[in-house]
Amino acid sequence: MYALHCTKKLLDRIKVSPDASLSLPPSTTLGNWYATALFWKPQVALLVNERTLLPVLMPMAPASTLAARFPTELAAILRAHGASQAFVAGEVASMSEVSVAKTANRSVVGTMNEFAFLAEAYREDIGTPDLVALSMRLADTPCGAIKHSSPERLLKEVLGAPAHWS
Repeated sequence: MYALHCTKKLLDRIKVSPDASLSLPPSTTLGNWYATALFWKPQVALLVNERTLLPVLMPMAPASTLAARFPTELAAILRAHGASQAFVAGEVASMSEVSVAKTANRSVVGTMNEFAFLAEAYREDIGTPDLVALSMRLADTPCGAIKHSSPERLLKEVLGAPAHWS
């Protein structure tokens, strides 16, 4: 179980009413996620982990299934970062239940807005629509919210046990 905190523009797009009664802590290692819509052609969702600020870019369409498709997209990003298959499988299994909520952490929203700006610039710089490559590039960005570390480095710290890495 985890919460997917969505911006208003994403909530309007996925047509889901936010759950106002979030009280249970997340059962996933990484915790809750924040999400927004990027109105590129084709449209993309940007998700940012609350704990590590790890960014994940994924196709928006079909918008109504975004929350259900997210664990699979996260698995691809975690594998690209070198996480072990056992950790990835456990994290995805823990994500079987999701609660959709409004954004609540302004720091994460600010980082998400910065990532949205940078993703646009990186997309033009790299010249590829590869969302995994863009997500990996964003993950190497130093962030003030995590004392100028990068989400990639913080992810490795959080998953520091050698058993979590392949």
